[in-house]
Amino acid sequence: MQFKFTKNIQFTRLIKANGRLKEFNFRKLNDHKEGMFTVDVVDERDSRVFFNIQKVDNSWKVIKQPLPQWVLDNEEIFHEVIEEELKLT
Repeated sequence: MQFKFTKNIQFTRLIKANGRLKEFNFRKLNDHKEGMFTVDVVDERDSRVFFNIQKVDNSWKVIKQPLPQWVLDNEEIFHEVIEEELKLT
């Protein structure tokens, strides 16, 4: 019997968004070969905002859905943070 082990990747980063430091929680979904992360963050009303980031053409992109503009404005920073974390693993 063969076992296949996959590494679970989860990390948190403080990122300045909408004029404030916010805690973004990243979790890699292992069932997607091309790479996908779920991300959650708290907005100004203490409500959780959930969204997905997928690797498209060697760049991490937010999957379009109704999201606050301050999330979409940080897409490039999300790319840098994810690439930095993947180098460490």
